[in-house]
Amino acid sequence: MKLEDYFRIDGTYELVDGFYNVKGSIRLIKIVNKLPVKFGNVSGNFYCYNNKLTSLEGSPKLVGGDFFCYLNKLNSLEGCPKRIGGNFSCINNNLTSLKGCPESVGSGFYCYENNLKSLEGCPSSIGGDFNCSINNLKSLEGCPTQVDGGFYCHSNKLTSLKGSPTRVGGDFWCGTNNLKSLEGCPLYIGDDFFCDETLHDTKEYRQYLIMEKLKK
Repeated sequence: MKLEDYFRIDGTYELVDGFYNVKGSIRLIKIVNKLPVKFGNVSGNFYCYNNKLTSLEGSPKLVGGDFFCYLNKLNSLEGCPKRIGGNFSCINNNLTSLKGCPESVGSGFYCYENNLKSLEGCPSSIGGDFNCSINNLKSLEGCPTQVDGGFYCHSNKLTSLKGSPTRVGGDFWCGTNNLKSLEGCPLYIGDDFFCDETLHDTKEYRQYLIMEKLKK
């Protein structure tokens, strides 16, 4: 088979020991259930979104740019890259777990609109936003300890914020859950704190307002 029959390639590639290495970016353009070849390293972006993939086996081990596998039929992230230099998006799949997700993500991590029940297995640090909203999460245990961008966990089934990142550089959204308190929320929130109005009189939210005033 020709690689160009299945992928649009912006760059060059070579086949080494059964793995395709790409200098540049590549996008899957044919509707398939699984990747037809195995990849090694991709220096740019790897796009396999809006398809019918049920597995990520064959994905690159390393991606220098973004890795987008959203809008597929994935039940598992096993086989996805270990390291991604840019953004990682697996939104709109059938995921209940993040097992097998990347160990390192340089920018944003987007896993919203799935059926996630756990965040176990996430990288410890995220260089951009982390969005796990619109899932079935009852706990934030396992999520990154530091998020340089915004953290979005709204529209879940959370009863506690224990396990939240200790530091969030951007916004923190935790509304539309089953929270009775804000205990466990981040110690530092760089921008806005969005929670249900019924929680605005809590100690944690008042402390956030004080810190906001001190920033000005």
